[in-house]
Amino acid sequence: MKCITCGEQYGLDEIIYTCIKCGSTLEIVCRPDVSKDIFNCRKSTMWKYKEFMPVDESKIVSLEEGGTPFCKCQNLGDKLGIELYVKVEGSNPTGSFKDRGMSVGITKAVELGVNTVGCASTGNTSASLAAYAARAGKRCIVLLPSGKVALGKLAQAMFHGAEVLSVNGNFDEALETITALALEGQLYLLNSVNPFRLEGQKSIGFEVVDDLGWKSPDRIILPVGNAGNISAIWKGVKEFHEAGFIEDLPMMTGIQAVGAAPIANAVRNGKNSIEIVTNPETIATAIRIGAPVSAQKALRAIYESNGMAETVTDDEILDAQKLLARTEGIGVEPASAASIAGLIKLVENGEVDKGEQVVCIVTGHLLKDPNTAINACVEPVEIEASVEALSKIINPR
Repeated sequence: MKCITCGEQYGLDEIIYTCIKCGSTLEIVCRPDVSKDIFNCRKSTMWKYKEFMPVDESKIVSLEEGGTPFCKCQNLGDKLGIELYVKVEGSNPTGSFKDRGMSVGITKAVELGVNTVGCASTGNTSASLAAYAARAGKRCIVLLPSGKVALGKLAQAMFHGAEVLSVNGNFDEALETITALALEGQLYLLNSVNPFRLEGQKSIGFEVVDDLGWKSPDRIILPVGNAGNISAIWKGVKEFHEAGFIEDLPMMTGIQAVGAAPIANAVRNGKNSIEIVTNPETIATAIRIGAPVSAQKALRAIYESNGMAETVTDDEILDAQKLLARTEGIGVEPASAASIAGLIKLVENGEVDKGEQVVCIVTGHLLKDPNTAINACVEPVEIEASVEALSKIINPR
């Protein structure tokens, strides 16, 4: 483990979340000397790339995560004038990309011999952690901001046996609280400040270039909340580039909601640090975060890749959510639709060129937030149970 700011190094067996020397975030240095041919004929899960995962292979805790659909979206792509692919992370076992990171994180917890794991969450992290903790036989503690978590995610965490605590505060306050307990050794923290989490999530980048026939797209667009995913995917693509598996690199493009946009604001002003949003607000609960712990990594990914960041309104998110479902049959939660909303805005503004090959990451399943989906639709039309009544609806005259 290496500090991204001062370069201080730590052993992989140390329970540590940030640099002791300067307080900055850590990342894993992973450079295996392998040929991409070793991936041939392996099962299509993220562990297909196990040589790039810095954990003990004999202790892997998995629910067959990864290997998610990579859908070419011809209808929407033609409408926007680009070559569009959507990576559907809602097809992971608990319905979001978080399963990738949690598989590696819980595997590390098994290696370290810890008994209790925990997280603060806007929903998806808690759902995933609860499932993987159950799989590994670990006690699981979850802190959720009161009244700010979608029903589908809360139900998952509770049903998998997590001890769920509702905090009178926002996500950032919940994370600060549980981090203090982790630093006291009361639990092993598995938020994205834990560098092993991002080692699993970087496999999205592996799969994107593999899915494209060992080449990089022009651009990868994804929602940004706590900012672990954009930095993780960039790390994964870079590792394959450094290994000689691909020649080019993508422009990393992060999308945030207008009411929770510390990273987009920093990029817009050319800054290398963020200003915390004290009261983040958006219908996209998964990215309702004002103090992202991986902000520095995310900014580095955007700047290094010659990428960009953009903001979208809640209305734009909801419109994009419905558009993706009704033109491509892909149902996603609101935060996921931020990537599509951002793409549409960037195309309209001329920031994305016609003909670009773009991959949008959609991070969570539609049923993660069923209430928002229901509220976006009209009530079913009631009719009599007769052929005549049905015929009048199908063929009105």
